[in-house]
Amino acid sequence: AVFLYNHLQQKVRNAEALAQKYKQQQEALSAQLQVVYEHRSRLERSLQKERGEHKKTKEDFLVYKLEAQEALNKEKQDSMNRYGALSSQHKILKNQHDDVKKQLLELQLQHNSLKLEQRKALESHSQKLAQLQQQKDTEVTNLQDTVFKLREESKLLRKAHQEVHSQLLNAQAQMEEFRQLKEALQKMPGLR
Repeated sequence: AVFLYNHLQQKVRNAEALAQKYKQQQEALSAQLQVVYEHRSRLERSLQKERGEHKKTKEDFLVYKLEAQEALNKEKQDSMNRYGALSSQHKILKNQHDDVKKQLLELQLQHNSLKLEQRKALESHSQKLAQLQQQKDTEVTNLQDTVFKLREESKLLRKAHQEVHSQLLNAQAQMEEFRQLKEALQKMPGLR
């Protein structure tokens, strides 16, 4: 009975020691499990934060994309408006150039006509002068009056010729300016 009692006490002590060991292991596992739970909780909070930031970044990107598209459309519209304005201005300048060219041709015709008239007037003047010189001495006074009148007429014709020549030079200068402006417009990237 003593031996059995000692044996049972030894088993009880062994069982208590084993229970104490298991209890320590359980406490260690509980502590580790608590650390794992806390780590998991931190990871979940971090994941939620990352998702929120990702959502905000996505929304910001969509807003930026929309604003960029609107800016691009506005710039495209402005470019089309500028092109339309330049095209209209080019048509106006082309019409003005054609008008100036037409005026130049008319002035050249008028200049040639006045030149011909001047030549005819000078020839007529010479003929009349030759005829008057052959007339009687009694017609000398009338001849001098006629010569005076013809000289005045010649001065007026020369003056008219100079005015037409001046208008012709002005028209040529204006046509050169329109030509330079046309070349400048053609060099512009929008018109090319």
